[in-house]
Amino acid sequence: MLHSASNNEFWSALLEKAYAKMHGSYESLKGGSTMEAMEDFTGGVGEVYETKKSPNNLFAIMKKALDRGSMMGCSINTSSSAESEARTASGLVKGHAYSITGVEEVTVRGQKVKLVRVRNPWGQVEWNGPWSDNSREWNYVDTAEKNRILQKSTEDGEFWMEFEDFKANYDKVEICNMTPDSLTDDTKRHWEVSMFEGNWIRGSTAGGCRNFIDTFWTNPQFKLQLQDADDDDDVCSVVIALMQKNRRQLRKEGFDMETIGFAVYQAPNDEDQQGKDFFRYNASKARSHTYINMREVSERFTLPPGNYLLIPTTFQPHHEADFIVRIFSEKAAPAIEMGTKVDADLPDPPMPSDPEDETEEEKGLRRLFEQLAGDDEAICVRELQQMLNGVLSRRKEIKFDGLSLSTCHSIINLMDVDNTGKLEFQEFKVFWEKMKKWIMLFLSFDTDRSGKMSSYELRIALKAAGMNLDNKLLQLVGLRFADENYDIDFDDYLTCIVRLENMFRAFQAVDEFKRGRVRMNMMQFLMLSMNV
Repeated sequence: MLHSASNNEFWSALLEKAYAKMHGSYESLKGGSTMEAMEDFTGGVGEVYETKKSPNNLFAIMKKALDRGSMMGCSINTSSSAESEARTASGLVKGHAYSITGVEEVTVRGQKVKLVRVRNPWGQVEWNGPWSDNSREWNYVDTAEKNRILQKSTEDGEFWMEFEDFKANYDKVEICNMTPDSLTDDTKRHWEVSMFEGNWIRGSTAGGCRNFIDTFWTNPQFKLQLQDADDDDDVCSVVIALMQKNRRQLRKEGFDMETIGFAVYQAPNDEDQQGKDFFRYNASKARSHTYINMREVSERFTLPPGNYLLIPTTFQPHHEADFIVRIFSEKAAPAIEMGTKVDADLPDPPMPSDPEDETEEEKGLRRLFEQLAGDDEAICVRELQQMLNGVLSRRKEIKFDGLSLSTCHSIINLMDVDNTGKLEFQEFKVFWEKMKKWIMLFLSFDTDRSGKMSSYELRIALKAAGMNLDNKLLQLVGLRFADENYDIDFDDYLTCIVRLENMFRAFQAVDEFKRGRVRMNMMQFLMLSMNV
């Protein structure tokens, strides 16, 4: 339990209680990390470096981090619980959370020496090796520079170490990079930040990692434009952090952390969601070090200026979770979510041919139509169902159990131009031309001729039919029509495509087409029309 050193101070315990309440219980706080706490209380993005495997520019990274007001900590690993809080001969404590409060370069005998200032939160027990408070190394530093750096020389828990000694003695460095709104006005520099929220939904946007190439492309995609290189460099520094949301609260429902990661690709110039072939034939330019079941995965990259595509994923496909992506860059780097376009390019229906110009197929359809139609020479919804099921059952390449009455209602809504509630033969002929194209489209995705197509292919199928949906609408459609194996049968496919065309044609008829307002109405319309 958290408590203050003073018996009459309660704010720390109250803060811990509020933090536990946010996560659902004190039990939910178990098994966390220092980095998670720093991120939660500051809104920052964390990075973790193992000092024994650190990049060559770790000192520069730490210096830039302090310039940008970042919080930094370090610690020494323990091999057993018995080593926790054990003191070493050099005055350091194992398993202890230290703060890093400064980095400097001093000149000693004409040579630059890199120093790191570390603080023990106990306020005592300090490093007693080279560059400690009273060590002889300070005698070789210019007096003014020494006075500037050594503001205190008492036993205050804060001490200096040479950078190489720091790496040799500490095992881990944690950096929490702050967002601009959390920094004070006297901060030298600040990060440029982009943030996106999204989710992986089974059957539509939960495509899994690159190992699952057939569904990987369906994950949410974000385009990042690195336009300007860092100061005094020809590359761009960027920190990408992927965090899964609300997983601690879901523990009581039996859910645990998903295994997550991300990949970065060189992006083509077009603004469209990239398909399967792009990822099949293009290698990633960067990616998270590993897929891991932690709340957040973050990595720092240096990339040449250019356009990049960021793909956040779970390791396995069909695993659902909500996520936040945050992108920190030294220079402004515009970022957008791909696949947000909601529109349709639907050609005008072809004019029906005159009776004397009908093909043999059309003549056969006319004979069947006239057998079912009454004196009004039109068919109702049940007669349409009977006719379509009879015609389609003769096509051996289509495996299905028949069209539902609901699907036929949707067809009449789309094609009944004179609002009689029935279809005349000329209206049916126009529909049949559409139907033949939709059948060919379905068969191109029903590769195993099972009578079903994968719901993950729905975005491509709809695009080929002239319709674009964003991720939110695609997720709703997938949840409505896909079965437990993430497949869509022919009847549901036809219902979906007919209702969507009906919706788009209704909105195209609106004279004052304002995209922002219509987008919201489309969502409402789709939820109502598809019963989701």
